[in-house]
Amino acid sequence: MEHSSQQQEVHLGTQGRVVIPAALRRALGFRAGDALVARNEDGRLIIEKAEIIKQRLKARFAEVSGRSLSFELMKERRKEAKKENQS
Repeated sequence: MEHSSQQQEVHLGTQGRVVIPAALRRALGFRAGDALVARNEDGRLIIEKAEIIKQRLKARFAEVSGRSLSFELMKERRKEAKKENQS
């Protein structure tokens, strides 16, 4: 997927439809049938592949994979409670 700042004017149809120009679809790797997610971000319409969002989330949370965060939190709390009881 290339990262360029292509800009093209599009028009909103009467039923709220927007046609994404072919050049932008190619640049973004959009294909017919792709699941896309649309969101409002600071007054901008962001449209991206659901697959890309999943990849980004997996990468963000990869370091916690295989770890029990609840176990670590309980361990931390027990350690703090032990310190308090010793005081």
